[in-house]
Amino acid sequence: MRLLAGCAVLSLVCTIQSASAHEARKRIADANALASRDAPARSKPGQAKGPYYVDFRARTAASWGHAFVWYGKTSERAVEVAGLTPVGDTLTYALGHIIPVPSETGASYGDLDPEYLTASYRVYLNEADAKRVFAYIKKLQDSSPLWNAETMNCTGFIGNIAEFMGLKVPMRWQRPEEYVNKLKEMNAGRQMVQLAPE
Repeated sequence: MRLLAGCAVLSLVCTIQSASAHEARKRIADANALASRDAPARSKPGQAKGPYYVDFRARTAASWGHAFVWYGKTSERAVEVAGLTPVGDTLTYALGHIIPVPSETGASYGDLDPEYLTASYRVYLNEADAKRVFAYIKKLQDSSPLWNAETMNCTGFIGNIAEFMGLKVPMRWQRPEEYVNKLKEMNAGRQMVQLAPE
């Protein structure tokens, strides 16, 4: 009986996911448009390119908040965003406190709005290390089809990235703002990261 109830709930979640796919795509498009508008201008030809970075960030949300990363190159306008959120509306989010629900791993509403930002910890990388980290982030995005408040959440997602980069990471079951601030504190605000050789 319990298995039957779980299947019914999962079926409902998948139906909600389809209905909200258009909304999710619109939110991501809006976030990318904001990134293009608000990011620093591109460097001029002949100028040295700036360093690569990963910025661990937290923002307000209707409940606990949200943790995610910005990553890219300081000299370029483009901002990549990665995080783990449930797809859809508040019902999917609520169900995600009981069972795993479908997720999305790109920009979500508010990720590019400075007025929602509550914490940030930016670290820089050389080009070779940035390629490895950015590839890891893409792989993590591709392999994170589900979200669950207890086991597969946004702080766990960015914690995996921080661990890959060799940073010390705090306990993952904290509010996003606390998590990002603790991450910065545990690494003494270190600004440059160099990965261990492969």
